[in-house]
Amino acid sequence: MPLMKTSNPAFGSKTFQDVVGRYGGAIDVTDRMTLNGTVNRTGFLLVCALVSAWFTWRTYMQSHDPADVGGWLMLGVFGGLITAMVTIFKQNWAPITAPIYALMQGLFLGGISAVLNVRYPGIAVQAVGLTFGTLFVMLLVYRSGLIKVSDKFRIGIIAATGGIALFYFLQMILGFFHINFIAVNGSGPIGIAFSLFVCAIAALNLVLDFDFIERGVNAGAPKYMEWYGAFGIMVTLVWLYLEILRLLSKMRSRQ
Repeated sequence: MPLMKTSNPAFGSKTFQDVVGRYGGAIDVTDRMTLNGTVNRTGFLLVCALVSAWFTWRTYMQSHDPADVGGWLMLGVFGGLITAMVTIFKQNWAPITAPIYALMQGLFLGGISAVLNVRYPGIAVQAVGLTFGTLFVMLLVYRSGLIKVSDKFRIGIIAATGGIALFYFLQMILGFFHINFIAVNGSGPIGIAFSLFVCAIAALNLVLDFDFIERGVNAGAPKYMEWYGAFGIMVTLVWLYLEILRLLSKMRSRQ
């Protein structure tokens, strides 16, 4: 079965096909991508993100002044975006760019989490726990075969993810004209339902990511693609964490 497209921008429809084709299948067994190797790389990227997140977290907690972390947040956002784009177009650079991406995202996530945690005590720990819990549950679901990654399932998640991305983009553009979607962004039933939906789609993207990585392993992709696969998982996890954080903040604001 040919490799299929996922909604994760890091995993384009021909990512592994192009890489394997470039080497003509002449890759030594010891130099090929493995599931264990990808898992180890993912763990390393998570550690990188946690380390940089701790830095901005501690910086904000010491002063409670947003100005002290504002520069770090901007570096995390734009540095992460630039590094992500470089990684997507230069997959063989992933062993270097993927850790940098994780560090950049950690700076952003740590600062945002600290700010929200001051307002809603304990929210960061809850969001981290739910994110890792979702990761392990979706991995278990995938490995057990409870969710079959069929073409229809894949297309459905891709369409839903694209729709969410388009909505966020339009919302950002309309925000410049002071047009806001109060119901969706608020803490009412509609806002919470929307956040639950987005969290569910983000979680299901993990299943697509697991499936795509497994297909890459079976295709005999080169070793550096372990880093690229781990990078793709990080992209989804960052999105999932932010959406869970947003959902929890809506729920806490109702109390």
